[in-house]
Amino acid sequence: MTLRFPKPYADSVARLRVPSGFLLVAAFAWFSHPRACSLAYGLPVALLGLALRAWAAGHLAKDRSLATGGPYAFTRNPLYLGTLLVAAGLAAAARSAGLAILFAAVFVCIYLPVIQLEQEHLRSLFPEYGLYAARVPVLLPHFRPAGPTRGFQWPLYAKNREYQAAAGFLAGALWLVWKAAAKL
Repeated sequence: MTLRFPKPYADSVARLRVPSGFLLVAAFAWFSHPRACSLAYGLPVALLGLALRAWAAGHLAKDRSLATGGPYAFTRNPLYLGTLLVAAGLAAAARSAGLAILFAAVFVCIYLPVIQLEQEHLRSLFPEYGLYAARVPVLLPHFRPAGPTRGFQWPLYAKNREYQAAAGFLAGALWLVWKAAAKL
């Protein structure tokens, strides 16, 4: 899969990534209608995405070395794949097709162009990126590692501030549980 967005578009939407997050939180709070059964199947999917993000953050030394171990041996963008799983799980837990459509639209319109920009950035930083990109898919993983994996590093997890995603997930999950309990 080769991503191709016009550079001005990709640059513009990259700046919208954080502000769009606030819009998504507001929509999530307003349009969620969870029930116990939706929490039971949606939250584990979201938790799986959060775990993938954590695993990736513990292997990522931004701009210092090309991450090719851990989840990066299966997909070039495990953080974004994890984000997609978190969003899908939260939309399912919220019992909202509208949220699922909104999350998907934001992913396609904002995150895919950001992935393209990051690929260009990595190509300019690391000459070996082309060989890595030829072996490892952009987003959807293959299930045989494309090279050796190294161990998870807690200092990288902390430096990448992935605990913020965990805190956000916890807040969202608690909101859904509270909303579901209020309907009982």
